[in-house]
Amino acid sequence: MKQYKTNIKKRIYASILDYGLFFICYLAYLIFFGDHLDEGKYSVSGSATLPIFLFWLIYFIIAEGAFSATLGHQSFNLKVVTLQGEKIGFTQAIKRRFLDPIDFFCFGLIAFLIIRNSEKHQRVGDVLAKTHVIDTTDPEQNLGPIRAFN
Repeated sequence: MKQYKTNIKKRIYASILDYGLFFICYLAYLIFFGDHLDEGKYSVSGSATLPIFLFWLIYFIIAEGAFSATLGHQSFNLKVVTLQGEKIGFTQAIKRRFLDPIDFFCFGLIAFLIIRNSEKHQRVGDVLAKTHVIDTTDPEQNLGPIRAFN
């Protein structure tokens, strides 16, 4: 029988790592390509904001669609799978990340509460995409076909 676990600590650490990396890249982009306004203040506008969105798209959606995990997830042996335990596709990765603003509102409090209290321990984006996050080192989470890819 498939067991759904929160994997909450690992998910929190993975999110901190993922968004920390994203934030560092965002700051580097602002410093090197942004307009210097005042002491310590930088800005980008118009088409200069496109690379920020593209990096988010590549880092989160394409990584999850291709590998079922971002670097943060991989670092903590987590993978995003379908509710049947199969590899997700790009459409599910897009749906999953589409609701990130809701999930990470109030520094992730909404996602934390929903993961802790939902039957399958999904965040809002996971419910929409019909996915969940598993710990690949936990044999109780019934990995099934997920073992075939890394």
